[in-house]
Amino acid sequence: MTGVIVLVIRIIISLVLYSFLGWAVFVVWRELQWNSTKYGPQTAPEISLHIPESDLANPISFDRQEITIGREPACDFTVADDTVSSHHARLRYHHKQWWVEDLQSTNGTFLNEDRVYTPTVVVSGDELILGKVVLEVHIQEKKA
Repeated sequence: MTGVIVLVIRIIISLVLYSFLGWAVFVVWRELQWNSTKYGPQTAPEISLHIPESDLANPISFDRQEITIGREPACDFTVADDTVSSHHARLRYHHKQWWVEDLQSTNGTFLNEDRVYTPTVVVSGDELILGKVVLEVHIQEKKA
């Protein structure tokens, strides 16, 4: 009789343990679902790049999350200047901010006359200096 009672107690304890484990997995899954909807894919605000001294009067606007700048025609924003490397810099949108990153260019990338060594936050009105070329950056306000 005592063997049957011990077996029943073991089964009950196992069921309680597995139901607790199932509940914990469900709570974690629900939290991940909620966070993914809250912090899900971010849409980047439109960013415009403009070379003030160029013949192009209109700025070029982008609505994607990553923009490469360089002399190479495959870059998103092409600059026809010998002081600009073929893949000079990258603008990337993450953590709800635009960041500029130097892509190991020969003449360096400068943000408002400060050299960029690590990814650095860019705000509207900043100047990017690539070689001898100055770019004005304008970021569109996000609509709520």
